[in-house]
Amino acid sequence: MATVKSPERRPLNRLLLRNGLALAAVLMIGTVGYALLGFGLLDAAYQTLTTITTIGFGEVQPFGTAEKLFTMAFVLVGVGVGLYTLTVMLGAVVDGHLGTEWERRRMERDIAQLHGHAIVCGWGRVGRAAAHQLAKSGQSVVVVDTDSDRLDDCPYPWVLGDASRDEVLKRAGLERASTLVASLDTDASSLFVTLTARAMNEKLAIIARARTEDAEQKFVRAGADRVVNPQRIGGNRVAAFALQPHVVDFLDVAMHDQDVEFRLEEILVHNGSHLAEASVRETREREGEGALLLALRQHHSGTFVTNPPGSTRITAGDVVIAIGTASQIADLRRSAGELG
Repeated sequence: MATVKSPERRPLNRLLLRNGLALAAVLMIGTVGYALLGFGLLDAAYQTLTTITTIGFGEVQPFGTAEKLFTMAFVLVGVGVGLYTLTVMLGAVVDGHLGTEWERRRMERDIAQLHGHAIVCGWGRVGRAAAHQLAKSGQSVVVVDTDSDRLDDCPYPWVLGDASRDEVLKRAGLERASTLVASLDTDASSLFVTLTARAMNEKLAIIARARTEDAEQKFVRAGADRVVNPQRIGGNRVAAFALQPHVVDFLDVAMHDQDVEFRLEEILVHNGSHLAEASVRETREREGEGALLLALRQHHSGTFVTNPPGSTRITAGDVVIAIGTASQIADLRRSAGELG
């Protein structure tokens, strides 16, 4: 999976690189040395390789005093470097480090190709639930967390590192992302991620998880578009199930179940579209048996107009809340200018 270079991996990468360069230097010295002693280039390379690997196939050609002296000096240096390098590489393969490194690079390339994806910071219970729901809705997801063990069961591309650091968010593709979910272990950590992400991408939609009520306004001031308190939502949901269980079930199905025929969705009205400057009555007549317009959120005031009267004007920037089948919603999106 895609990761930033974690502190524990950097020494291994440097060790492999350093020993690889040392091995290449030894091979070059040996090949050049034997070539100067009169060996052909291929024979010189062959003699060098068999010497440092201690295979012992024998000399390619009879050794004189110069060849013997050079070989003794070369063995003292070359064999140690060669065997140590091969041991380190074999250990890396056995421990899975090289496989992990190759997978990391592959996933980094995959993340680099993402656009409009969601970044979930924190692979805890809330982060997992948010990522699964986003993916279920067709949204590409990248997860950021500091705990590599916790990320072992993550099915999405992930970046191992501190989400409050610019370079980590850049590796997650923040400049190209559409949404960020800040759900770390503490409000302070999530708040810092919110500040960092907002400074790096002004158009990003940021949803922050607040553990305390006091932190909610701080998140808003830091740049969060929405603040979610799971404890309060959980309490409200328990009460709703006690009072109106069928309504809650209906909303769950309409919003989250992709297998049902109908869905409840929001649609942004774009400038120059058929819906812009049309009345609700005109929209209903145009859509005919299409999606049912339930509510309208007016962009100039931010207020909801539920079951809007037919005379209500829809303007560019308003958000329409509608329910209908997939094809009906798609038709409404085209009328709103969201689809071509």
